[in-house]
Amino acid sequence: MRLGLYIFASLTFIAIIGAFVFTVNPNDYIIEIMGVNFKFSMIVWVISPMILLLIFTVAHMSYYGLKGYFKQKKWQKDSMKLEDALYCAIAREPKKHKYSIPEISACATLLDKSQIKALDNVEGLSPKLSKMLSLIRRIENGEYIDLRENKLSHLFNEGNVILAKNRVNRLESDEKFVEEVMKSNTSYSDMVREKALEIFANKESFFKAKQYAKVFDKSNFFVMLNRLDQEEDLELTDDTLDSFVSSLKLSCIDFTKIANITKKHFKPDRNLALFKKYQLENDKAQSAYLYLLFEYELMDEVRSYLDEQDDKEFIKARAILELKTNSNISRHYRVEDLIDVEKSCL
Repeated sequence: MRLGLYIFASLTFIAIIGAFVFTVNPNDYIIEIMGVNFKFSMIVWVISPMILLLIFTVAHMSYYGLKGYFKQKKWQKDSMKLEDALYCAIAREPKKHKYSIPEISACATLLDKSQIKALDNVEGLSPKLSKMLSLIRRIENGEYIDLRENKLSHLFNEGNVILAKNRVNRLESDEKFVEEVMKSNTSYSDMVREKALEIFANKESFFKAKQYAKVFDKSNFFVMLNRLDQEEDLELTDDTLDSFVSSLKLSCIDFTKIANITKKHFKPDRNLALFKKYQLENDKAQSAYLYLLFEYELMDEVRSYLDEQDDKEFIKARAILELKTNSNISRHYRVEDLIDVEKSCL
């Protein structure tokens, strides 16, 4: 029963009793206590205990009502914290929350260290949680969501998988953002940087890529090189190639693969000059230089080069030289016929 209604009903009952007593005996009644006479009307003697009971009852109900009110407030605050904890866990950004109710704290603190991924649609959720689940699902399905417009940019920290996936989605549709990631390479996660580099290597020219040579890796560099066979002009120059060669840690096979590609696009003198320089700067480019000498049928230069090396070095190259200079064997064997330049060195 509500407190106000209880007080009204009690006062009404007391008034009725008082009226009844007055009709029965309206006279005064005297009680002597420790020599002191207390004289009051019969109505007062009858309704006084009832009024005292009402006062104590109202005080009792008010105390426990107020106690229940504050406990309910704690439950409401904890339920809001629980919703926020679920919200953060869905966003893969778990955060610490403090709960006032021990029963909630005993279970809900697990959310502070958890990430939630919904496997299917969930009905009956609060609007806040439903909106977050919908947003996460759209991002995971490849849609780019402007987090600033949705007032969520503050929620996601760098390294968050949802934030990274959303940025990858943006890379697919925003060419300017690709270059932004390339320019600010250290500001983005590995997943975003790798995707931006992949898109860039498949679309841009060497002229544009030169400024980003230091952020390239070997696989994407070779993606660009292999595009030379399908596209007419990627603006590959000596200086551009030098930028990538000096920035990447290339192996012997890498240099040979580069030579195998550039021989189709550079004139022999230009190509030989480049790889002669590379082999002087890096021992791992020696096999590539020998490979080009064989390709251009410069056997005297091959023999001269090998004579300058230790007899135990370049065994394969020496064998190929003997085969190609043997009068009993066709001199028209290509190096590719004798060795797989994509997998081994001379």
